[in-house]
Amino acid sequence: MNTPVALSPQKEAEVNRQLAILSANTVQIVPEEGLRKKLIKSIDDAGKVTKPLRIKFGMDPTAPDIHLGHTVVLKKLREFQDLGHIAIPLIGDYTTLIGDPSGRNKTRPPLTPEDIKSNAATYFEQAFKVISDNPDVLEMHENSEWLGKLTFADTIKMCAQVTVAQIIQREDFATRLDNNTPISMHELLYPIMQGQDSVALNADIELGGTDQTFNCLMGRQLMHSKGMEEQIVMTFPLIEGLDGTEKMSKSKDNYVGVTDTPNDMFGKLMSAPDALLEKYRTLLTTIPAEEMPEHPMKAKKAIASFIVTQFHSAEAATAAQQDFETRFSKKEVPDDLPEFEVNDAEIGLAQLIVKVGFAPSNNEARRLIKQGAVKLDGTTVNDTDHNVQKQPAPLILQAGRRRIGQINFV
Repeated sequence: MNTPVALSPQKEAEVNRQLAILSANTVQIVPEEGLRKKLIKSIDDAGKVTKPLRIKFGMDPTAPDIHLGHTVVLKKLREFQDLGHIAIPLIGDYTTLIGDPSGRNKTRPPLTPEDIKSNAATYFEQAFKVISDNPDVLEMHENSEWLGKLTFADTIKMCAQVTVAQIIQREDFATRLDNNTPISMHELLYPIMQGQDSVALNADIELGGTDQTFNCLMGRQLMHSKGMEEQIVMTFPLIEGLDGTEKMSKSKDNYVGVTDTPNDMFGKLMSAPDALLEKYRTLLTTIPAEEMPEHPMKAKKAIASFIVTQFHSAEAATAAQQDFETRFSKKEVPDDLPEFEVNDAEIGLAQLIVKVGFAPSNNEARRLIKQGAVKLDGTTVNDTDHNVQKQPAPLILQAGRRRIGQINFV
């Protein structure tokens, strides 16, 4: 039985300090004691980081912009940097050619090389709104650097390190097999290629959302087969988008982009369901729980102001809040605004439009939504499947130029 080596007081204190910061808001750390062991190796007896850890976070440029969902992990990457470790934001330009099947129940068409290059051009610039561009704690890569050089024989050898049984254990693959939904061979290769990224980078730790757990663990397996010290996997919660149900995604049009204007960013966050406020506070801000206003409207303003300040400035946040309050909170609308009572806990936007008489049918309501003629509290909603959640504050619904009313939830 091995007796644990006693650490110096300075080293013990610094390891514990970093462990508390870095493990916060994680869903899982694999293996559980792995992060502590890595930190012990990286910190000397004086409590200084002398062997910085290499922290990998991969992003496939499937769209041109980064949204707040991405920043949950980017913030953790920044915490590693602030503690003296090396962040490796990896652009998966090569893996995007395949398309990540994580969490999907059908094949996603891969993007063209031109689309990928265009999207990737924006990613690093936007990531630097969260992480530091200090070269002492930053190393940037695209995985075409090594994956693009593999021969077919190299790929076969890489695949030989993984069994088919291991791949089809993956939840989304298993579900598709049960439903007789096709799985293409290229999708089976995706997690292996992501694992190879960890081998190429000699990563100490890989960060990812919970939907990336299987892919990140593949990195551990490939590193083990190469005789390398295996990376630690740290996963983080996925945040729902403004619809309150689906993961934040540009394809779902339920996102807040880090390049949104201050007014758009503030307005979108004010439309978030009340049920998401605590999750947004915890994962997207550093507002202490005891400083959060109890009233949902005030809480939303606090969160929106914090986030606009982070990505723009305090002055921009103040101006955005004033604009919002002028247009909506102060009800800059007709004095004789009609009011409608709705007793649904949740109702489809199209159904709500019909219910208050702003459209004669669901089809007409959907047509108005598609045309961009429908606004909730001044924010245009283009999703015909959007659901409106019950909320304590009145909601201003506008469908076209002349149809506007106040929705009171009872």
